[in-house]
Amino acid sequence: MIDFENLAVAMGELDEDTVKEILEAVDSAEAANVAMEACQKGMDTVGKLFEEGEYFVGDLIYAGELMTDAVEVLKPYLASGAAAGSKTRMILCTVKDDLHDIGKNIVRSMLEANGFDVLDLGIDVAPETIVERAKAENIKIVALSGVLTLALDSMKATVAAFKAAGMDDVKIIIGGAPVSEDSCKVIGADEWAHSPQKTVSVCKSWA
Repeated sequence: MIDFENLAVAMGELDEDTVKEILEAVDSAEAANVAMEACQKGMDTVGKLFEEGEYFVGDLIYAGELMTDAVEVLKPYLASGAAAGSKTRMILCTVKDDLHDIGKNIVRSMLEANGFDVLDLGIDVAPETIVERAKAENIKIVALSGVLTLALDSMKATVAAFKAAGMDDVKIIIGGAPVSEDSCKVIGADEWAHSPQKTVSVCKSWA
């Protein structure tokens, strides 16, 4: 029996050995999904401890690497539930003026595990670049990531750029620490998410 509560605690405490030991026991899509939720719960703890001053930037980076490794271990089981056939292509990037990519990379791994063909444009990506690539590749789903409050302005500018280009049929989801339901309305995005699971769920509904 896999102790998912212990997995969440171990992730929150950045206990790499325990996290890997528990994940090695995962052997089904159902268990992988629960393990993913436990890891996300642990990441929430990391974020809380960072806000309280108990964890520092180095701890956040380490937590991100640990989470990325966890996703890689779970990927084969998560992928088993992915739809067969042609993959839906989509764009993912961190918006202009933001250089953070840990959250973006975790989301990319989750999306790929669920059958998406992800065109990752990287970090600090200008609105016009995102629009140009979406137009050139005929992409209908775009996921914008950001950690800094500054990212909200860039997200708003990106949504406006799509509207200005007459590409209202492109669905845009925004994600990251500063994002909320209220900011989503102000930005004009179609959806928002704080977790990789919600991002995947929303994108699946659009695919």
